[in-house]
Amino acid sequence: MGKADSRLLPTFELEAAELQLHGGPVAGVDEAGRGPLAGPVVAAAVILDPDRIPDGINDSKVLDEETREILYTRIKATARIGVGVADVERIDRDNILNATMWAMAQAVAQLPARPKLVAIDGNKAPKLPCAARTLVKGDARCLSIAAASIVAKVTRDRMMVALATVHPGYGFERHKGYATPEHQDAIRRLGVCVHHRRSFRTVQLALGLLLEEAQ
Repeated sequence: MGKADSRLLPTFELEAAELQLHGGPVAGVDEAGRGPLAGPVVAAAVILDPDRIPDGINDSKVLDEETREILYTRIKATARIGVGVADVERIDRDNILNATMWAMAQAVAQLPARPKLVAIDGNKAPKLPCAARTLVKGDARCLSIAAASIVAKVTRDRMMVALATVHPGYGFERHKGYATPEHQDAIRRLGVCVHHRRSFRTVQLALGLLLEEAQ
């Protein structure tokens, strides 16, 4: 399991205070996949059961893959979950920020119960039919957001592994679409596929839509 300073571990304090003051449910929302050159952006919304919170939930970025998979299974078994997926077509049409906001709203809409409050990682919130609160670095501060980060990351990683079987050679199963040297070399060798984001500069350069800036 990835290590983190115990003083920075996410807590259930925000949710507990909100439940006591205003009732619930309270959902956490986070996304995975804003930065990659290929694949969708995935958002998850999670309502944790205060009496059945799995141990070990943390920001997905500080957990190794095996730990994320274990926690994903435990979260799925004990929490209420919604997932929203913005595909490459939407990302290229609306831009990555708007596509992410749409995916977050979809994730909340897919929850089996309407939350009273949604806690969102970052400093921007989509339009929602309920109260929303943004938290910068919320995935490291709020347990519900951390749980959502795990669900979003595991869901997206599995989608990229599946894409690798349809489009072999790019290494999607390893880099998950991020702009690693392996991925950029594969684009130079194979060109782009339908799952590459044509609104991203690196992909536009590969397509010859932009010229490299003079050094």
